[in-house]
Amino acid sequence: MKSQLFATKTVAEIEAADAADAAGHKLNRTLSATALTMLGIGGIIGTGIFVLTGVAAAQHAGPALVLSFLVAGVGCAFAGLCYAEFAAMVPVSGSAYSYTYATLGEGIAWFIGWNLILEYLFAVATVSVGWSGYVNRLLSDFGVHIPYALSHAPFMQAAPDSFSIVHSGAILNVPAVLIVAVLTTVCYIGIKQSSEFNTVIVSLKVAVVVLFIVMGLGFIQHANWHPFIPRNVSRGEYGWSGVFAASGVIFFAYIGFDAISTTAQEAKNPQRDMPIGILASLVICTLLYVAVSAVLTGMVSYKKLDVAAPIALALNAYPQLHWVVLPVDLGAILGMTSVMLVMTLAQARIFYSMAQDGLLPQTFSKIHPKFRTPSTGTIVTGSCAAVIGGLFPVGLLGELVSIGTLMAFVTVCIGVLILRHTRPDLERPFKVPAPWFTCIGGALVCGTMIATLPPTTWVRLVVWTVIGAVVYVFYGYRHSKLHKPIGQVPAEQPAEAE
Repeated sequence: MKSQLFATKTVAEIEAADAADAAGHKLNRTLSATALTMLGIGGIIGTGIFVLTGVAAAQHAGPALVLSFLVAGVGCAFAGLCYAEFAAMVPVSGSAYSYTYATLGEGIAWFIGWNLILEYLFAVATVSVGWSGYVNRLLSDFGVHIPYALSHAPFMQAAPDSFSIVHSGAILNVPAVLIVAVLTTVCYIGIKQSSEFNTVIVSLKVAVVVLFIVMGLGFIQHANWHPFIPRNVSRGEYGWSGVFAASGVIFFAYIGFDAISTTAQEAKNPQRDMPIGILASLVICTLLYVAVSAVLTGMVSYKKLDVAAPIALALNAYPQLHWVVLPVDLGAILGMTSVMLVMTLAQARIFYSMAQDGLLPQTFSKIHPKFRTPSTGTIVTGSCAAVIGGLFPVGLLGELVSIGTLMAFVTVCIGVLILRHTRPDLERPFKVPAPWFTCIGGALVCGTMIATLPPTTWVRLVVWTVIGAVVYVFYGYRHSKLHKPIGQVPAEQPAEAE
């Protein structure tokens, strides 16, 4: 078993599988560089820009939140460059899972794939809970009140970073369940339809973000920016340590760009378009984040921003801007909607790739004959996310998302260096510049963010990993196609009947 754990699937084998899929017309190649960029923006701009900006400024960085976004952006940019090299060289579905299979072996690929399931599946559930909160608030402004029992999770943490779960008195977070059901249906219908739907939402929410920036510029009080880096109080509370602590908090805002790489088999020209989509979405979102944080901390003292809706608070501070609050609330709702859409798309394709390798049941590799989407994976993703989001609070779910993502980022950064050494002959349509600096820098920055996560998150990761190890030993290892003779490899699952 030891040899199989570290056995790699060669790039040639991955490309052969991709060619076989293309010959069988499995997944539709409909996504352009623009569509991929919009998917990236759709996955990145969401809860982070509308919520985390206030918390990070008030508790950690103050006006220097601008620097925190740049630090987190640099870490993600390093990882994004590594993703871009892999995506251009290995243009198949599966994201970091497929890349790891080609560099570090099946066992580690399983670990990364299992963590990506943790990232995407729980991200959908987490954002659905936040979406529900914003919708409840918006409806209440119009006099519509959903009963507490039907708009909140029945389970909650007894205290922050606690393992104790208590009953909240609620029955089910119905809005969270309903939005996941609607978006799952959109993803089931087709990637082209999902992409077009996402493009409309992204256009609207970016317009709202730009509206806030433009309108807020005229109300900046320069005194709110002084001191730019507040005097350090304790470790992680203001000063430079606070800047870096805030970068770890707002890292959640960048989760999503890696979802682009899961759609490689649906890109028209993946070698060219995947790097463009990954890097363009990161640059655009970083610029928007920096601008929003600068305007926000200029309009209102950072000490007042520790609220659930900091942008709304800043707008309400000026009577002339009250009319902008409603568009911002709608933008927040649209932002979270597109995040859930992109994450649902990504998770279904992770299931698809792992099933194609035999590590998950073959039913996950089924492609709908009409819509050409991984239908089983989409339904399972939506069903699980709806149940989790309907039952558990956002705090508990959010802690689990980041650590799985960061693990994948670190692995991809290391994987690029390994493949540069083991397979220098491979064609690389896009190359990471200064790889020793970029790859090691990305691994170190992301590793540092992992180290800042609370101990309870690490314990939950260990539990999740143990569950994954059991699944791999009793199913994945036994059914892996990589080590079976050709005659023993089961035939591809036919497309399911309409």
